[in-house]
Amino acid sequence: MQILQTSIEEAVKVHVQIPEFTETPPDKNYFENRYKGKTHLILCAYENETAMGYIIAYDKFADKSFYCWMAGVIPQYRKQGALTELIKYLFSWAGSKGYDKIKIKTRNDKRDMLRFLVKNGFNFTAVEQRENINNNRIELEKLIRS
Repeated sequence: MQILQTSIEEAVKVHVQIPEFTETPPDKNYFENRYKGKTHLILCAYENETAMGYIIAYDKFADKSFYCWMAGVIPQYRKQGALTELIKYLFSWAGSKGYDKIKIKTRNDKRDMLRFLVKNGFNFTAVEQRENINNNRIELEKLIRS
């Protein structure tokens, strides 16, 4: 498996293959507007030149944290370590740039992602409540040098 910094176009190609992300428009301008003018990182995980998963992260808060905004793996490539390798790269890169922690937000109904984050040492920091409890946003973070 290879983790590479890549273009937003490549990440969007992966994004549209992830069924959990139907709410997010598959439009590169939508993605670019999130991190425009900010330090950002776009990664894809590849196996034999096939993109399996991606991460888009950027300096959202200007507080020495780096925010992992979008992360996902195409269903047929899950449980093969792609997300673990993407996160490792993210931590290494952000640490080398002077960031202290990674922040991420997911939803109550994204149980696989919640399990992954807890298993990998992320701590819950806040919950944004929604009318439908399944849509509650769960905020987590992890120190880069913990």
